[in-house]
Amino acid sequence: MYSTLRDVPHGLAEAGAASRPRRRRGAVGRVVLVLGLTSLLTDLSTEMVAAVLPLYLVLQAGLSPFQFGVVNGLNQAATAPVRLISGVLADRSARHREVAATGYAMSAVSRIGLLAAGGSPGLIGGAIAVDRLGKGIRTAPRDAMLSLATDQRALGTAFGVHRAMDTLGAMLGPVAAFGVLTAVAGGYDVVFVASAAIGAIGVAVLLLFTGRQPAAERRAPTVAPGGSLGARPAVDLATADAVAAPPASRGARARELAALVVDPRLRRILLAACVLALATIGDAFLYLKLQRTLDLPVRLFPLLAAGTAAAYLLAALPVGVLADRVGRRRVLLGGHGCLLAAYLTLLSPLPPTAMLVTCLALVGLYYAAADGVLAALTSAALPAGTRTTGLALVQTGVALGQFTASVAAGALWTAHGADTALAAVAGALAVALAVAAWALRQPRPGRTRAARRRRNRHGGAALPHIGGGSP
Repeated sequence: MYSTLRDVPHGLAEAGAASRPRRRRGAVGRVVLVLGLTSLLTDLSTEMVAAVLPLYLVLQAGLSPFQFGVVNGLNQAATAPVRLISGVLADRSARHREVAATGYAMSAVSRIGLLAAGGSPGLIGGAIAVDRLGKGIRTAPRDAMLSLATDQRALGTAFGVHRAMDTLGAMLGPVAAFGVLTAVAGGYDVVFVASAAIGAIGVAVLLLFTGRQPAAERRAPTVAPGGSLGARPAVDLATADAVAAPPASRGARARELAALVVDPRLRRILLAACVLALATIGDAFLYLKLQRTLDLPVRLFPLLAAGTAAAYLLAALPVGVLADRVGRRRVLLGGHGCLLAAYLTLLSPLPPTAMLVTCLALVGLYYAAADGVLAALTSAALPAGTRTTGLALVQTGVALGQFTASVAAGALWTAHGADTALAAVAGALAVALAVAAWALRQPRPGRTRAARRRRNRHGGAALPHIGGGSP
């Protein structure tokens, strides 16, 4: 009779929604797949360029390890100023799709900037900064779209699916760059043009195949009665009922943000994420160390990123499912344990082939267990109304921590050599793992006075674990 619920008169839509049972949605819905495809295309575009930049900057432009560390760190920190701003804007307007699309478009346009930059390090740095700013703008609203479209009990699986598609693009990008440079010697312009075109297609996919968030969900209650943040049902951003709701007042919004800042669960996650980031250096350092240690031909350098992406692709979905079953906290810490093992592998006397395969596999496992799982862990601890802001806050802390780690590692590499720098980073990560495990520890229900007060206000019901799944 009515082709969609949007065509139903307002009163009938409300009556129908009240009378029919809510259908449980699977973890992999339309929004998850569309965002995954968008990220696949964007990462393919990004990694085509990123796979060749480290050697270009170090070998062609002649940057020292310290200078490269600063550039690499700035690429991470460039996202920090806009992550939190974009998160607040997305939460205030609830236009997650539009904010995310802006970020994706900036990354696509930055490829044209690389094409116009020629050999100027300053212009190349500016184009890279635009790309990173785009990433900073899009990440939090994109992750919020994923979490709002997924049942909370399946967040790890949904983020795992998205990250798997994202990583497929990251794996194909270096392979595409390798193919272009093999076919066209020095064909960096061809790489940049192809990268820009693929990025533009990704933006079109996002805008054409996801709908705006319904008004009812833009101002949905952020905390369940009694102050509990229980399991929240999935929200279909493309087809849910468009029921008008009054906008939140500035005072209410300020109270929501104040509650977010003092939320002990978010503070514990933020502490753990920042401490771990302070001991996390970029992939480019590891790839440069591998290339020098194993004396790899320059033309094979882009394939190192493809190897890491392949390991990530194979592990992303299983790790996401594992996080939902055994707890995201354990998987997050285990992933950083894999990164520590990768650092130690580069310092070991393993044969070249064993070192190469082991290191790339461990770094891929680290990304599978850290990237999507951290987002799922944070999302599960936040109310819907401030989720994007909370995600952006954590992502900003991670970006600033990685900037510090990159600059410090570059300085140590320049002054004392690569092995000393890597050993120092490995020691720092071991300490960071201990601190993060303490910050994310699971207090037993009812053992603290605050927990007993919360349980009494909630009528005796158990509260969710911070890590999801089992404690």
